[in-house]
Amino acid sequence: MNGKLKVTGVVTGVALFIGVTGWISTAPYLSNEGLGRTPGVIIGGTLTEPPGDFTPLNGRHEGPLMMKQAGFPPLVIYLSWVGTPDGVITATRPDGGYWAQRVRDRGGDGLLRIGD
Repeated sequence: MNGKLKVTGVVTGVALFIGVTGWISTAPYLSNEGLGRTPGVIIGGTLTEPPGDFTPLNGRHEGPLMMKQAGFPPLVIYLSWVGTPDGVITATRPDGGYWAQRVRDRGGDGLLRIGD
């Protein structure tokens, strides 16, 4: 009986490790349904200084941006956006949705990835 429990534990641990590793390396997913709403951990890109005015980025980069909030957990999500002279405005639920609340609670600190 002890041998079966040990094998079951090892198999469960390996499956969990593979699942978590797969999630970390592939999420976030670009959609708004089902698993597409799953946040990721890796944002990628090259760290650069933010521009003084984000408005010129509006025509050059189509599609959503990736945002990684400061603090724990370090989750990465896709957001619709528009550039302004002061930064970016992102689309979020008007009723104080989860991601908007996280931004307010953490002072807006984090990383943005716009384009490739």
